[in-house]
Amino acid sequence: MDKKNLSESDICDKFIRPAMEAAGWNGMDQIYREFPLRAGRVVVRGQKSYRDKTTVLRADYALFYKLNIPLAVVEAKDNTMAMGAGMAQAINYAQLLDVPFSFSSNGDGFVFRDATMTTGVLEQTISLEEFPSPAELWKRYCDWKGWTPEVARVAGFDYSPSKTPRYYQLNAINRTVEAIAGGQNRVLLVMATGTGKTYTAFQIIWRLWKSGAKKRILFLADRNILIDQTMVNDFRPFKGAMAKLSPNAKGVERVDAQGSVTIDDVALAVNKTTKQVDKSYEIYLSLYQAVTGTEEESNIYKQFSPDFFDLIVIDECHRGSAAEDSAWRDILNYFENATQIGLTATPKETDAASNIHYFGEPVYTYSLKQGIEDGYLAPYKVIRIDLDRDTFGWRPTEGMTDKAGNLIEDRVYTGADMNRKLVLEKRDEAVAAKITEYLKATDRNAKTIVFCEDIDHAARMRQALANANADICATQPKYVVQITGDNQEGKRELDNFIDPEKTYPVIATTSKLMSTGVDAQTCKLIVLDQNIRSMTLFKQIIGRGTRLREDLGKSWFTIMDFKRATELFADPAFDGNPVQIYEPDEGDPIEPPVVDDPTRPQQPGEDQPSLGPTTVGPGEGGIIEPKRYIVGGMVTVAVARERVQYLNADGKLITESLRDYTRINLARKYDSLDKFLQAWNDADRKAALIEELERQGVLIEALADEVAHTGLKDLDPFDLLLHVAYNKPPLTRRERANRVKKRNVFTQYGPMARQVIEALLDKYADEGIATLEANNVLSLPPVNQLGLPVELIRSFGGRPQYLAALNTLERELYAPASP
Repeated sequence: MDKKNLSESDICDKFIRPAMEAAGWNGMDQIYREFPLRAGRVVVRGQKSYRDKTTVLRADYALFYKLNIPLAVVEAKDNTMAMGAGMAQAINYAQLLDVPFSFSSNGDGFVFRDATMTTGVLEQTISLEEFPSPAELWKRYCDWKGWTPEVARVAGFDYSPSKTPRYYQLNAINRTVEAIAGGQNRVLLVMATGTGKTYTAFQIIWRLWKSGAKKRILFLADRNILIDQTMVNDFRPFKGAMAKLSPNAKGVERVDAQGSVTIDDVALAVNKTTKQVDKSYEIYLSLYQAVTGTEEESNIYKQFSPDFFDLIVIDECHRGSAAEDSAWRDILNYFENATQIGLTATPKETDAASNIHYFGEPVYTYSLKQGIEDGYLAPYKVIRIDLDRDTFGWRPTEGMTDKAGNLIEDRVYTGADMNRKLVLEKRDEAVAAKITEYLKATDRNAKTIVFCEDIDHAARMRQALANANADICATQPKYVVQITGDNQEGKRELDNFIDPEKTYPVIATTSKLMSTGVDAQTCKLIVLDQNIRSMTLFKQIIGRGTRLREDLGKSWFTIMDFKRATELFADPAFDGNPVQIYEPDEGDPIEPPVVDDPTRPQQPGEDQPSLGPTTVGPGEGGIIEPKRYIVGGMVTVAVARERVQYLNADGKLITESLRDYTRINLARKYDSLDKFLQAWNDADRKAALIEELERQGVLIEALADEVAHTGLKDLDPFDLLLHVAYNKPPLTRRERANRVKKRNVFTQYGPMARQVIEALLDKYADEGIATLEANNVLSLPPVNQLGLPVELIRSFGGRPQYLAALNTLERELYAPASP
C-alpha cells in the first residue's frame, strides 16, 4: 500500500486513530473526530446573511482525559506532506481549547509538542507506537499545574451529561473549577451576553457539588425572571436538592405549545406564614432583594449561620455587588468564608465601584468580539440617524411658552437636552416614523426594543409608535407595549415579548428595565433614543440583540441610533479587558446600586415617571423653573442625515461612505479598471468571484440597496461595481440580456436550443448571474417549461455543447457595446 496515494481521511482511519487507540485512548469518550471549535462568522450583506465557511474551525482530533476534560489536539495531513506540516494549526487549536499538548501527523509518526516542558523537551518526533497514553498526559498536565492529588481529583471531576459545552464554555468551567480546587476563594468570570453564562455556572456548581468540594450553594441574581428561567432550564438536573429562597415566592409558570399554563413544582424554601427557612436543601436560588431588607428581622439570609454556604455564585455581579455600601454586598460580607464566583458580561470598573477589586482579575474572558468572530453571537449593523433639532440645536422665539404655559428659557437646546430638559412632540413622531419605516421595509414582526430616556418618554414613544402602526394596532393593541418599572400591565407582557413562540408584543418601549438580564432571543432591532454615557450600560443594551437563533430566522440584528450612542464603539474600552481603576480614598462617595427587577415593588425615587413640567425650585428672580418644557406640533423635527454602517471583515465598523469603502476595497485588489475587467472575464464562475469579493469586504447587496435609492435598480454586480468604483454608466440586467438577443450569435443552434437560450437570458434578467450559473437552472421556471433538463441538453447535441453555449452566453453578456 502506497501511503502517498491515500487521502487525509484514509491516513486518519488507517494510521493515526489506530495509534491512539493502541496507546489506550478510548474511541467512545476520549477521541473526538472533527471536534468543532468555531462555527463560522455570520456575515451580513443587505438583508441577507451567510456563514463564512473559511472561518469555520474544527480540530481533526481532540483528545479528552474524561468527558469535557480536554488534553490534546491532533492535526492530520496526507502523506504527501511533511509529518509536522499541521503543527501550526494544531498549536492554534490547542490554544483555543486551552490545552498544552499538540500533535501533527502524516501517518508515518507524530511531531509532538509538549508546552508543559515537564520532560525538558518542547517538540520531538515520535513513532506511531510511541503515542502517549491518557494517564501519561494527565500526569504531565497535573505536574505542570502543580496540583495535589485532591486538587487533581476535583479539577478532573465529571461534567453533567446534560449537553456538550462549546470550547469557550469548557475553558470557563475548567479554569473556574481549577482555581477553586486550588484554593482561590474569589473568582471573576467574564462572558459576553448570549454565550451561556448560566449553563456555565450550572456545570461549575455541578462539578464542585458532585465532587464534594462544595456541599451547600447559594445562587444570587437580581431579577425574578432570571431565577425562574434558571430553575426550570439549566439548573433542572438539581431538582430535589434545589429550592427558591424568597418569602413571597410562587411556582414558575410554564406555557406549553398549546398555550396551556401550568405551574412548575419548584421547591420553595421559605414558609409563607412563619417566614422560616427550610435549611434541608443543598442548593438555593434567590434574588438579592428577596433576602435583604431594611429591618433586621426581614434579612432572611441571617437565618443561616455565616458558615452555612460553601459556595456563592453572583449573576450579573456588575450591578449592586460591585459597590461596597450596597445591601447586596452585605450578603457577600456576611458569608465571607464562602467561595464566591462573580459572573458578568460587563465588569464594572469606575471610580466608585469595582468587580476586580473584590473578585480579582478574571480567570477567563470571552468577549462580544470573540463571540461574533467565532460565529456564536449575532453580528450587527448600525443605522445612525441624526435629527435636525438634535444636531443643529433649537432656540425658542422670544416669549415662547410650552403647552403648560411655562415660559421657555432662552437658550440653544441640543440632543443632550431632548427628553430631559425639552420634549418636542414632533420629535417622538419622527423617531416612530423611522422605526416603522425600517420595520415595513424588513419585517414588521421583528422583535424591537426602544430604549428611552425615562418612563415618561417610554410612554410617549409607545403612543407615537401605536399611531405610526395604526393599521396593526387597531386590531392588535399589544403590537406595541410599554415595559417599564411602573407599568404592571407592561411588565406582565415581558414574558410574552421574550417568548419566541409569541407574536405579540412586537415593539417594547422601555428605559432601564430591559437593559440587562432579559433573554430576548429573537430581538432583531434595538433602538437607542437614550443618552448613554456608561460603557457598562451600553454593552448590556447591545447584548439584548446578540443571541443567535438561526432556526427562528435571527442571525443578525440592527442598532438604530438617534443619540450617537454608538460612538462608544470607538472607545478602546468597548470590548477590551477591564482595567482596574478602583482607588477610592476614605470618605469618597460610593455609587448607589441600580435595582429594577420587574417583579418587585417600585422603590422610592427609582426610575419614576416624569409628571411633565414639575418644578425644581426658584430660579433667577424667584421664578419657579419647570423640570422640562413640553412643546407641541408648532416645532417640526426632520432627519438631518442618515447613514448605515456595517462590520468589515476584521469586525470593525465601516465609517466611510459605502461607495468610498467599495472603491477603496476594490482598488486594493485591482489597481486599474483593466485588471478588474480581465479578472471578471477570466472567471469561470462569476458567482465565485462575487463571493470572494464579498469576503474581502465589497458589500454587493448593501451597495445595491444604496444605489437603488438613486433610481438605479436591477443592476448586475458587474455594472454596480463599474458604476460605483470606476464611474461608468451602468446597464440593467434586462438591457444586457436584450443586447445579446439582438446580436444573433446563436444561429448555429436549432429552434429548441435557441428557445432555451432565450429563456436563460430572461432568467438572467430577472434574477442575475448567480442563478444563471446554478447547476439546476434548467429545472427552474421559465426554462423548465420547455422540457426536462435532459431533453434541453440534448437539443444542444450533448452536455459539452450545452456548457460551451452557456460560456458563450456569459461572454456575450459582458462583451463591450458594438461601436
